[in-house]
Amino acid sequence: MPPAPVRREYGPAPSYREVVYWDPRPIVAGSAGLPVSGLDGMLLGPPDHYLRGRWGNRDWRNVPGPFYGALTDSCWVGRLVAPDHIVYEDDRGSEVVFRQPRNARETQVVLTAAWSDPFHAYACDGDDHWTLEAIRDWWAERKRLLEWIDDTCRAWSDSGRTDHHDNTRGLRAYRGYVADGLETSLREYGFWLEQRRSATTGEALPTLG
Repeated sequence: MPPAPVRREYGPAPSYREVVYWDPRPIVAGSAGLPVSGLDGMLLGPPDHYLRGRWGNRDWRNVPGPFYGALTDSCWVGRLVAPDHIVYEDDRGSEVVFRQPRNARETQVVLTAAWSDPFHAYACDGDDHWTLEAIRDWWAERKRLLEWIDDTCRAWSDSGRTDHHDNTRGLRAYRGYVADGLETSLREYGFWLEQRRSATTGEALPTLG
């Protein structure tokens, strides 16, 4: 009989700004056996069993980074465990990553959102596809993203559904992140993709145009 998985959970991490960009992939690679956030006694399995989304199905509203949703289910579970990272799009109700994880604990909750998707349509291979130029192209289209956020918030502001109100809060957080914080995060990520290392504090980052 194989040994039981070791139960472990990540505690608070030091400030991620100390290393500028934080790479979640080592945590993902070793995540089998981590607790499923919010479900006592449930453990994550091997990530390749449920991180099976395809880049060609990636929703354009996902921010550039390792994680993305690609035609996930429409059960609206992701925000129950990762409200600071996940919103729902209004075309078919799929889940969108609007903020990449920045430490081990945040990675664990995003993995829980992915584990909860019965379509297994999250992925964490964005580094294999994004380039600095692709990030610049995405950022140049942010007006389209902001218009979608505003239109969706207006459409759902008078809804009587609690989940609509919750997603509206998430969309407003997404808008706030676009206005303050996302550009720097994308510049850090662009440096990572170009150099395959994190920039040190104060080191020049690429511009987004």
